[in-house]
Amino acid sequence: MGASGSGKTSMRSLIFSNNPASLTHRLGATIDVEQNHVRFLGDLILNLWDCGGQDAFMDSYLSTQQSTIFQHVGVLIYVFEVESRSSSRDLEYYAECLQALRKYSPNAAVFLLAHKMDLVRPPRGPVLERKAAELRQASGDTEITVFGTSIYDESLYKAWSRIVHTLIPNATVLTKHLAKLADACNATEIVLFERTTFLVIATSSQHPSQTPPAPAPSALPSPSASTPSTLSSFGSHTSHASVLPEEEDSDPHKLDPTRYERTSELIKAFKQSCTRVREEFHALEMELADFTAVLDELTKNTYVLVVAHDPTVETAALKMNIRLARKKFEELQNDSLLT
Repeated sequence: MGASGSGKTSMRSLIFSNNPASLTHRLGATIDVEQNHVRFLGDLILNLWDCGGQDAFMDSYLSTQQSTIFQHVGVLIYVFEVESRSSSRDLEYYAECLQALRKYSPNAAVFLLAHKMDLVRPPRGPVLERKAAELRQASGDTEITVFGTSIYDESLYKAWSRIVHTLIPNATVLTKHLAKLADACNATEIVLFERTTFLVIATSSQHPSQTPPAPAPSALPSPSASTPSTLSSFGSHTSHASVLPEEEDSDPHKLDPTRYERTSELIKAFKQSCTRVREEFHALEMELADFTAVLDELTKNTYVLVVAHDPTVETAALKMNIRLARKKFEELQNDSLLT
């Protein structure tokens, strides 16, 4: 939910319909409520309601349609434009939404997106913090999670990965078994992605005593790029790409905290490039000086990224372990969705 023009439909189009950000300007205003049943992880159906933000619609949601809109809600996502101070009416609508949510879906999580961060001049941190403080004050005692987002960078994938993660039953079970797979592979880190959206489902990091930092990611080349000496294959194409940047100081690997979302963004963009030349994306293998990485299908609904800094680990060994783990993760995924 959110005011008209705040960017709700654009982000839904980008994440769930695989439309590029450059085409979102063609989208029209949402009329009343647009419902989408998004198939996620195969058998898990996300019922996504995109609610038009015009005053007439908001008044209707909070009066005659209140029990329909706010019944059985798993997550409320309210979108605010980060640079404009929220109008008193917009904050009133938000407060009324929280009140209706407490009445009909008291256990629902609340995520607030301070959107259109790309329009903010650097430094953006203070602007986002001011907006977050404003929203925390407006939320009262309600527990909220605030993200600064833009359709033009990885921030949107970070926010939506967190949102979707709260809706996956027994996600901790997947995380636990990813740790076992990481141990079997002697891997630094393993990341599980949903196949269609490439949102992060679960992660597991190992922490060797000494691990060199991985290089920052660069933009993925077009499918017609020439093949370098380093092995790096995407389906039937070959190209060079580096992923997994540096993290915060508390992590012994010094890996970037946005590496998951940047990987999602880059891989999804490359998949679109493959589609334009009528090729399919299948897998990625990389053997670089600092690390070895394999991105491959784990189940029919997921991809797994395995990263190892141990120079003795071969991509063939990582691929074999992924292949051996597939049956178990299919079982875990089915059990999780049935719970």
